[in-house]
Amino acid sequence: VASRQMTGFLQQANVNARTVSQLFKKLGETGAVNKLDQAREHVFYAELAAQLGKARMDRTADHERLIRALGLWGKQTSMRLPSTLPALPKAARNRPDVEREAVLRNISIRMAKAELNATILSLGLANATRFISVLELKGISAYESARHVNSVTGAVEKEKTSWRGVELELQIPIFDFGQTRQREAEETYARAFNLLAAQAVDVRSYARENHARYRGAYDLARHYQRHILPLRKIISDESLLRYNAMIVDIMPVLAEARQRVASNMQAINARRDFWLAEADLQSAIVGGGAGGAGEAAGGPVMVSAGASGGH
Repeated sequence: VASRQMTGFLQQANVNARTVSQLFKKLGETGAVNKLDQAREHVFYAELAAQLGKARMDRTADHERLIRALGLWGKQTSMRLPSTLPALPKAARNRPDVEREAVLRNISIRMAKAELNATILSLGLANATRFISVLELKGISAYESARHVNSVTGAVEKEKTSWRGVELELQIPIFDFGQTRQREAEETYARAFNLLAAQAVDVRSYARENHARYRGAYDLARHYQRHILPLRKIISDESLLRYNAMIVDIMPVLAEARQRVASNMQAINARRDFWLAEADLQSAIVGGGAGGAGEAAGGPVMVSAGASGGH
């Protein structure tokens, strides 16, 4: 959708730039505009045409990637898509519990926990000597206040979130194998234990990273929407008024038009990045994006075979 919106915007901008370029060519023939000013408008039109060509290629490539992701073929490939991205929400969602939510909902954590439980059953383990808590959540208040530092302006924004809390925990049991247990049983359990612990570390870190990217992308997109684009419009309107009043010539008006085109393109990209960041945040919470245990720097507690006391 972002590719379609960018292509549509550049098509309109390209039409306007071509009109100005043709006008300057005729003015140049009469001697009213010098070669330098002509060249500036001609190259702007030429560069805009190149950007439009690239945008069309990106739109086609993105459309094909969507088709592959959805598994479509035949007539299904001619799907209808919106021409513009959705508007930004009024405010970014504050998720102070994103780590807890990710640990409790992430599919990789559930799979690792199921593997650990299966290992416990297969080894006939019954009495755990102690537990390692991967997540504890107790006594949650109905309201939670938080401060968010705007990634663009650096301003501190206060946020208040209401939510209902319940007592939740995700614990990993530690067993004392004793001298009679075989080393193979210890290694089997240690592998399942460390996999779950490492997955918890990865999932929490990935959730924090994507939540920070989500908030930063919202700040940037909102900055373009609330500040940069409105100011660009004011400058453009005022420049046009001054030109109509014969206070300035056409060159400042055209220069501002070029800047406004660039700002609109950056605003479209910023809004696209926000919606992608929101999708990545959901993926980080439910699973599918976090790295595997092999990528982890190490869990909070590492179990090794031959260790005493269940450590």
